[in-house]
Amino acid sequence: MTEKPTLLHKELTDQILKSFFSVYNALGYGFLEHVYANSLSLDLRRRGFTLEREVRVEVQFDGQPVGAFRMDMTVNGTVIVEVKAGAAIAAADQRQLFNYLRAASIPVGLLLHFGPTPQFKRFVWTGRHFAR
Repeated sequence: MTEKPTLLHKELTDQILKSFFSVYNALGYGFLEHVYANSLSLDLRRRGFTLEREVRVEVQFDGQPVGAFRMDMTVNGTVIVEVKAGAAIAAADQRQLFNYLRAASIPVGLLLHFGPTPQFKRFVWTGRHFAR
């Protein structure tokens, strides 16, 4: 029997997902992203996690800064959390998280969708490609 590989930061991402579903069950669908992000932040802090909100990351090309962006949050410095609240997860939402993972050098990211039905996607940046 082959053992399943252990997911990177599984315990932490499981706890973040518990918080995500807790917030979704309390608020439901229809609020703006910042309402969900603020609620998620409160819940995660209550659970004892360290977070940073609106984390600024600089993008470099050829060793030179060429731009910057702000990620919704990082949890314990090891997982990027991107919050979305539209009707559906778009391909652009996933690409946004991919770029955050690459530029921030943080390997694990969660895309949390507070849509009509709660959904999440988990991605890992291996340094060469993305995995789920």
